[in-house]
Amino acid sequence: MRLQRLRGAGLAALACAALTACATTGSDDSNGDGDKARGPLAAGLDAAANPDPFPSTYRGLPRDNLAVVGGTVFDGAGRRIDDGVVVVTDGRVAAVGGAETPIPAGHRRVDASGRFVTPGVIDTHSHLGVYPSPGVQGMSDGNEATNPNTAQVWAEHSLWPQDPGFNAARAGGVTTLQILPGSANLFGGRGVTVRNIPSVTMQGMKMPGAPYGLKMACGENPSRVYGARNSSPATGMGNVAGYRAAFIAAREYKAKWDRWREDGEGSPPTRDLQLDTLVGVLDGSVLVQNHCYRADEMAVMIDIAKEFGYRITAFHHAIEAYKVAPLLAREGICADMWTGWWGFKMEALDGVEANAALVDAPPGSCAVIHSDDAELTQRLNQEAAAALAAGRRIGMDIPEERAISWITLNPARSLGIADQTGSLEAGKRADVVIWSANPFSVYARADQVFIDGGLAFDRFDPAYQPVSDFELGQPGYGLSAASVPQGAR
Repeated sequence: MRLQRLRGAGLAALACAALTACATTGSDDSNGDGDKARGPLAAGLDAAANPDPFPSTYRGLPRDNLAVVGGTVFDGAGRRIDDGVVVVTDGRVAAVGGAETPIPAGHRRVDASGRFVTPGVIDTHSHLGVYPSPGVQGMSDGNEATNPNTAQVWAEHSLWPQDPGFNAARAGGVTTLQILPGSANLFGGRGVTVRNIPSVTMQGMKMPGAPYGLKMACGENPSRVYGARNSSPATGMGNVAGYRAAFIAAREYKAKWDRWREDGEGSPPTRDLQLDTLVGVLDGSVLVQNHCYRADEMAVMIDIAKEFGYRITAFHHAIEAYKVAPLLAREGICADMWTGWWGFKMEALDGVEANAALVDAPPGSCAVIHSDDAELTQRLNQEAAAALAAGRRIGMDIPEERAISWITLNPARSLGIADQTGSLEAGKRADVVIWSANPFSVYARADQVFIDGGLAFDRFDPAYQPVSDFELGQPGYGLSAASVPQGAR
C-alpha cells in the first residue's frame, strides 16, 4: 500500500508539473526593443535564442538547517581544520571554521567526532546512464559512431536516470558527475552535468546553469574506428584535418548568423545542430572536454584551439600529462586522469602513477582524478590516495588538504561550476561527505552524503540507501523513502 501511495503521489506531482509547464507557455509576443533575434518566432530559428531547450527541473532533496561538528575538515580549497564546524543553511554552506564557529539557533547538530568531512566528490568523466547497468546492447547508448563528427548529439538524450550505478556512486561520496558520450569520434557530442539524486527524468538530475561540454577525442580511437572502415580519419593527420575543417565550417556558420542578426534581411540561415555546438565552443559557452593521452598530441590540440580562438577546458585520461605539466598550467587546462590505468593500448603505454602529483606541481595547475568506469567512480578517494602515495614515493611533499582538491574543487573547475560547488566555502552548495576515517585510507567509507544540504545517503539508515526501480524485488533490496524519485515526495 505504501508503494502505491508513493507512486500515486508521483503521478500527481508529474501531472502538476505538466500543468505548470502548460501555464507558462503563453508569453508576451512583443520584442520590446524590436530585436528580430529575440522574439518567440526566433526561438525556432535563431541558434542562440534558446540555448537550453531541455531545461533542468532539479529541485533538490528535502533538507533542514544543520551544523556538522567535531570532525577533521578538508575544505577542498587547501585548508585542514581539526575539530571543525560546517554550518549549512537553506542548502548552502553558511560558515566553515574551528570549534569556536557560532552555530545559529535551531540548527541540528551532526556529530562527526573522530571522522573526516569533505566536499562532495565530483566525477568529471562518467558514462553512467548512457552505458548503464545492466550492460546490454539495447542500452549501449554512449557512442554515436556513425560519423567522425557527431557534435549534434547530446549525451543527456541517452541518459537512463535509474541506472543503479548512480546509487553506488553516491555511496562512494559522489555528488556531481559529468556524463559524456564515448570517444569513437573526433567530435562525440555534448556532455551533461548532473546532480546525483534519484530521479525518473534526466531533467530532474540536470544541474541548473552548468555549462555544456563538448567531447572531443584525439589519438587512436577516432583513427581506429573510422580507418578500419576505409574512411577518414585513418591517421593522426586525418584527425587534425577533421578538427580544422569542422571549425572552418563553424566560423562560416557563425558569420552567417551574425550578419542576419545585424541586418535582419531575408530568411535566417538554416539551423544546423552540429554547427550550433561548435559555435558554442567558439563563443565560449560550450567547454571542450578533450580525450587525449599523449603529450605531443595535447600540444597539437592546443595549437588548433589557438588557430580558431577557443580554449580547451580539460584533457581527459591524459596519461602523459606529466610531460607537459608546465604547458597545461600556463594554458589553464585541467588534466583529468586515472592513477593506475595504463598500458592497454600504445598511447596509454607511458603512464606513471605519480601523474596527478606531477601535474599538480606547477603554479596554476589543475590536477583531477576521474573514473570513466562504473566501479572506479565508487572509489575515487582511493584512486586519489594512490596518486598521493606515488607522489610521496618520489619525494613530493603534498599535503592531504591539497590532494583532496583532485576529487573536489579541481573537478568543479574542469566542469565550469567551481563557483557553485567543489569546496566548503560560504555561499556554495552544501555538498558534504562525512567519512568514517581519513578519506585517503583504504578503510574509509562514506557514512553520510549531503547534496544541497539534503541527506542523500546514510550508511546506517536503510531509509537513505536508495535503490532504483530495476533493483526492487531483487534479493537484498527493498523500498526506502530515499529511493522514491524527487517528484513523488
